[in-house]
Amino acid sequence: MNLGPLRTVLGAVLLASCSSTASIAPSTTTTVVSTHVTAETTTTAAETTTTAGRNLSALTADDSGYIFDQERLHTFELTLSDEALAQIDRNPSAEEWVLGSLTFEGETIDRVGIRYKGSIGAWVGCLSDPDWTDPSGHKVCTKLSMKVKVNWDDSNREFHGLRRLQFHNMNLDPSQMHERLGYWLFREMGVPAPRSVHARLIVNGTYMGVFALTEQIDGRFTRHNFDDGTGNLYKEVWPLHAGYVTGDLYFVEALKTNEDENPSIEIIKNFGSEVKAAGPDGAAEVVDRWMDVDEVLAWAVVDRTIRNDDGPFHWYCFGECRPHNYYWYEEPTAGTLHLIPWDLDNAFQNIVKDSNPVTPVADAWGEITRDCQRFGYGDWGLLQRSAACDPVFAAWATFDDDYGRLLDEFLDGPFAEELVTAQVEAWVAQIADATTEAADAHDDAVSVRKWTGAVDGLLAALDHARSVARKPRDGPGA
Repeated sequence: MNLGPLRTVLGAVLLASCSSTASIAPSTTTTVVSTHVTAETTTTAAETTTTAGRNLSALTADDSGYIFDQERLHTFELTLSDEALAQIDRNPSAEEWVLGSLTFEGETIDRVGIRYKGSIGAWVGCLSDPDWTDPSGHKVCTKLSMKVKVNWDDSNREFHGLRRLQFHNMNLDPSQMHERLGYWLFREMGVPAPRSVHARLIVNGTYMGVFALTEQIDGRFTRHNFDDGTGNLYKEVWPLHAGYVTGDLYFVEALKTNEDENPSIEIIKNFGSEVKAAGPDGAAEVVDRWMDVDEVLAWAVVDRTIRNDDGPFHWYCFGECRPHNYYWYEEPTAGTLHLIPWDLDNAFQNIVKDSNPVTPVADAWGEITRDCQRFGYGDWGLLQRSAACDPVFAAWATFDDDYGRLLDEFLDGPFAEELVTAQVEAWVAQIADATTEAADAHDDAVSVRKWTGAVDGLLAALDHARSVARKPRDGPGA
């Protein structure tokens, strides 16, 4: 693979950035309104500026596409009282909400909730307690993932049609490309997946660095992605558990929409019941009635090609064996189910070799290891179970010809070298100045040299993934 064009683009951008000693400006004209916010704050006068011909209040604009515009690098500023910032810095993993404000393109939105966020991986190396398996302690990294709750004390308040903003730190991804590229590939293959872009983040006047601004999967997401977006959204609950239909309470506790409206859970429950009752010979017909088969197989094609090994294909056996990092959506009018990918920061890592000691999956699509018994795998020998032992996964894997067809479409379409390389080059150019600015400002920011090396390594891994995928497959029916 020829990486020359990428280095040429990056070199030109970095040369331009090094020629000026001024602070790097965001891509749009912004008047920042800093506000000292306390719990007693009720209102803030903010000046709305005109940006690219726009003069809209962020609270009335219903254009989330502007926030997730792939052609823009937006800047967001969060302002908290010194006491509030110290409070969340003392114990970030508590994920405690405090009051603050959000400034965007010259307009300040007062009274928003702000907190740090993340699962175990988000805290690694960033808290004072070195035991990463039980995150605790005060903040020691510059960048931590953050969440902003726009509808803090008004449940209907939105910012460009959004109620939550999520800024992911990408600390374990020196390429700074995993989330944005992964979600883009899913969406290009017709899989409902969150939008993700890069963003500059400033907290109390200090530039923190480049973050992945990734769309919250919530009711706004479902209405944007489905003809009927009023249905139930579930996080990390599988239709079948340990060979039985999952209990009602688990579905109810996993709800992320309609949870206060005594909703019916019959769609996902009946799906699980029918798959179980159909058995191995009839489950494929059940799946065909309840799901868009091409959509879920397109998910599988992308997921396996980019080795999203921390996703639902990985059945971790910490106690009981369960999948990880996904949502289900029930589209009520059509009576269909959709699988939504989530948390792609560890994707792409295991393409060339199993470099992550926690996440590697042993099986290819449709394979079963050790006759569905638990087995240790990866450098740490963590226990896992083959995904195809689950009746839903097993049913999906029977559509092998369709999987092969969609894999070819992926390799010749969104995953084609010229298309992906051009897209990554554009994003590299977009964030080069901001990455350099962060490296100059913070000792723990990714260096420009490490970043460029990681981007080159990512492109090389994608090339390897293409070559492996082109070989005859070993799955069922091959």
